[in-house]
Amino acid sequence: MTQQHKKIDWSSLYKKEDWWALWIGLLLFFLAIPVAFGVDLLGWINSIRSNWLDPARSITTATKAYAWLDPVASLIFTYLFILAILTIAAAAMKLNVKKFVAGFTFIYWSTFFFYWLGSYAYIAATPQEWERLKIPWALSLTPEAGYIFALLAGLLIANFARGFTEKIKEAARPELYIKIAIVLLGTLIGVKAILIDPRVLGNYLFRGLCAIVEAYLIYWALVYFFARRVFKFPRQTAAPLASGISICGVSAAIATAAAIRAHPRIPIMVGSLVVVFAVVELVILPWLAAMFLSHQPLIAGAWMGLAVKTDGAAAASAAMTEALILGKYPEWKSYLEGWILNAGIVTKVFIDIFIGVWAFLLAVIWVTRIERKPGEKVSKLEIWFRFPKFVLGYFATFLVALAVGSWLISQFQAAGLSDVDAVKKADSLMRGGVAKETDTLRKFFFALTFFSIGLVSDFRVLKQEGYAKMALVYFLALFGFIIWIGLFISWIFFHDVHWLFIKRP
Repeated sequence: MTQQHKKIDWSSLYKKEDWWALWIGLLLFFLAIPVAFGVDLLGWINSIRSNWLDPARSITTATKAYAWLDPVASLIFTYLFILAILTIAAAAMKLNVKKFVAGFTFIYWSTFFFYWLGSYAYIAATPQEWERLKIPWALSLTPEAGYIFALLAGLLIANFARGFTEKIKEAARPELYIKIAIVLLGTLIGVKAILIDPRVLGNYLFRGLCAIVEAYLIYWALVYFFARRVFKFPRQTAAPLASGISICGVSAAIATAAAIRAHPRIPIMVGSLVVVFAVVELVILPWLAAMFLSHQPLIAGAWMGLAVKTDGAAAASAAMTEALILGKYPEWKSYLEGWILNAGIVTKVFIDIFIGVWAFLLAVIWVTRIERKPGEKVSKLEIWFRFPKFVLGYFATFLVALAVGSWLISQFQAAGLSDVDAVKKADSLMRGGVAKETDTLRKFFFALTFFSIGLVSDFRVLKQEGYAKMALVYFLALFGFIIWIGLFISWIFFHDVHWLFIKRP
């Protein structure tokens, strides 16, 4: 959208989903931080034991400080806690609170069941764990199998129980859940970064930035040219379609359509296609990555960020890829856990950051070159309006966790501990406390994302007028060159980078 005198609408701070993801993620993070200083405010939340065999012992609390708390009580308190926070957000965003509470209650407990089931040893345990667990076999799907169960269940409900889906759709908000999870992910990465040379971390982030710049310059131009020249779409259709297919799905399509003043139905059509194809990618790409790229785990993670076109599905795909690869190479877990996922998140986050810049540039081009309306100017605030606010939370939790961990190390060193012992003690407090609590919540918000993605994936949209041609463009562009260019770019920028993280003798 182009305006001459556009001002910031401060009410968006409490009305927009993007801001609420930021506030909720930061709230949970700052409730977890005190555990590093001996004050445990969040350790009572429920946690599911990986590879459980006895259902009675499958649920515990996040930290040992609350081991005395009955698991059922922990489970109920956690549900009420998350429900209360999200209900406040729903009310502020003017959603139907009664429908949200009812819908979220169903979504929460359904998600919990599938997430819990996915951690059952005979489903999750990898071959390296069979002997310890004293089991003869397992499907070896890792605990993240629960994500797939949740996705499939959501798809079945959405497409075979549409009347019921309509009743709970108020709470089926995958983008909100994944954005909260991404804010919390910054904590784990910040904690792990304490043990990494800053030069290595800078190298990693720089590669992620370069990768998405390449993606913008190559992806968008190719899809736009393909849609215009081969399928003869008008500019107002080709541009949102190019953004949706090549950059960041729904958000990019909406931002582009607004920037060039395309018809409102175009980003809606593109957005529905994005969701459908993201589900297809989510089911296929992680397994291909784990099968052919397990020796290059960061390439696999970055590939998910560059290839899958919604925040939820991209992060979910990267999470699945990490679980599959670390299940295959468990000796890498202590060093690479979180970093394969983060490779996908970093590329996706940088893509999200540039949505605002890209929308602004397209608005300028449309006004000055294509539409040429005399006297019309593009407000620089458009960049801020398009900027995904939850990204601020991701970097905030990362930097604060890193700062707190570094401060603890300096305090322990000042107290007379050796450098090695100081790092170990700080790492124990941060990883075993702060990161354990936030990561428990992060993984569950990931699971909520999977189930919700399924619930909003109604395949009937493909039958609507005009969709067939768009769907064909999407299919040919995505599987014809975008996925493979994304793999090539990931290889260029993340080839052998994982060795920077792995401590070798």
